[in-house]
Amino acid sequence: MKIKFLTLIAISLLFLNCQGQQSKNIQTVDVKSFAEKLKSNKNSQLLDVRTPEEFNSDHIENATNVNWNSDDFITKSENYDKSKPIFVYCKVGGRSYQAATKLAELGFKEIYNLEGGIMKWNATENTKSSSKIIGICDQEYAELIKSSDRVMIDFNAKWCAPCQKMKPYILKLQAEMAAKIKIVQLDADENKTIVDQLKLDGLPVIIVYEKGIEVWRNIGYITEDDLRKHL
Repeated sequence: MKIKFLTLIAISLLFLNCQGQQSKNIQTVDVKSFAEKLKSNKNSQLLDVRTPEEFNSDHIENATNVNWNSDDFITKSENYDKSKPIFVYCKVGGRSYQAATKLAELGFKEIYNLEGGIMKWNATENTKSSSKIIGICDQEYAELIKSSDRVMIDFNAKWCAPCQKMKPYILKLQAEMAAKIKIVQLDADENKTIVDQLKLDGLPVIIVYEKGIEVWRNIGYITEDDLRKHL
């Protein structure tokens, strides 16, 4: 029994050591640190791990695209120099951390993961946003939130798991509570301009307005029961 116990401890320590060694290669940093390190490092490699569609709609300058969800992510990643720093980002940070972990396993020694992803990047005042209007503009949004006495805006995305989990009951509430509140769903990727102007840096986001004035906001997943309490 004692031998088995000591063996179990040894295996656990080995596992923790491996995990710790891997995490040393990955630094999840905020927008300011990410931008500073990227600018100061002449040998930096900037990797956008979102889908090609997301990349084509908007990306950080000088980034290249390798889709984390594609079957050839590992093959394409091997084309990058493992001895040089590599910077990775996605929409909000989930996929990029998974990609960073895989890159560490592949032997990359210095990996920087952008905390909050490109949404946080675009929401930061010191970064440049595209002048092209994508989706609803600020004037149209202002008219929308004043189009009824009470309006709820649900910012979501197809790739966002919590958003998709909430979608069925939000559609149900949209029909059930039509006389009480106007519920509108906006895809964050298709309405990037207003998302950037509102400085939204996560999804899902639900905002409730009364006569055009924001009275409540929720960032992240919320249950149907809890949402009902605010409507």
